[in-house]
Amino acid sequence: MADITEVDYIWMNGKLIPWADANVHVLSHSLHYGSGVFEGIRCYKDPDSDRSFIFRLRDHMERLHRSAKIAAIDLPYTVDQLCEATVETIRANNLPACYIRPLVFRGYGVMGVDPSGAPTDVIIACWPWEAYLGEEALANGVAVGVSSWRQRSINAIPPAVKATASYFNSLMAKLEAKEHGYAEAIMLNEEGLVCEGTGENLFVVRNGIMSTPPLSDGVLEGITRDTVLTIADELGIPAGEESLTRSDLYVADEVFMTGSAAELTPIGSVDGRVVGKPGPVTRQLQDRFFKIAYGHAEEYADWLTQI
Repeated sequence: MADITEVDYIWMNGKLIPWADANVHVLSHSLHYGSGVFEGIRCYKDPDSDRSFIFRLRDHMERLHRSAKIAAIDLPYTVDQLCEATVETIRANNLPACYIRPLVFRGYGVMGVDPSGAPTDVIIACWPWEAYLGEEALANGVAVGVSSWRQRSINAIPPAVKATASYFNSLMAKLEAKEHGYAEAIMLNEEGLVCEGTGENLFVVRNGIMSTPPLSDGVLEGITRDTVLTIADELGIPAGEESLTRSDLYVADEVFMTGSAAELTPIGSVDGRVVGKPGPVTRQLQDRFFKIAYGHAEEYADWLTQI
């Protein structure tokens, strides 16, 4: 993780304002009750040209709308408006590559668990942010541990919602992982099946076949997850959804995590059991993913929004 690098502007409730002025009241509802939804998006700079692309921007904003609907938050901007605001914010900050954080939250006006009457605030921020777990992690993999903290039940906080409240669970697992010397944690669901990382979906490869937990096991419907499954189909890599146990992680030939922040990060060991260096399937998917994100695959042009 890295500190946030301040830039010039944040889009807030329909207009660009100076970074330092993007403030909320300390009694804002979401600050007390976690009643917000958000997205994490990346803008990539093509290393071979001056072009920059936001990866799957519309898909992210459509998911943000779905999250708000499930959470019963009135989102007053359309998908098109949010996409346009994102481009406007990146251009205003003159960022060739960046991480993008849209956030929809209940603001100041009411207190108590009942959010009725609270206004909806919407922000889009962006800043430079390199690989989530570091460039070394992308190249050589990371050590992870299975957390003692279980992922929230699908009947507690719906996994289809990318909610701020969900990430308190992730925070606890992340801190525990760091205490044990791991770069990241893997959480099991209430039934003891492999669920996801603190902010990533999970894939395993065994005997050339790639598997990832199904949505019904309580995982977020990740956009990078969908990207990887699409690429695997294109490349002829056998892949599908399958419930996984902790032991499946130990005996896998390859394990990797996916997410807008994590991209495709290989896992080198799980609970001290060595998986090894990133394998051929992981490498093939990584290479194809970044070619697409950099605009080097015309067949995926509809996934890219050029700045």
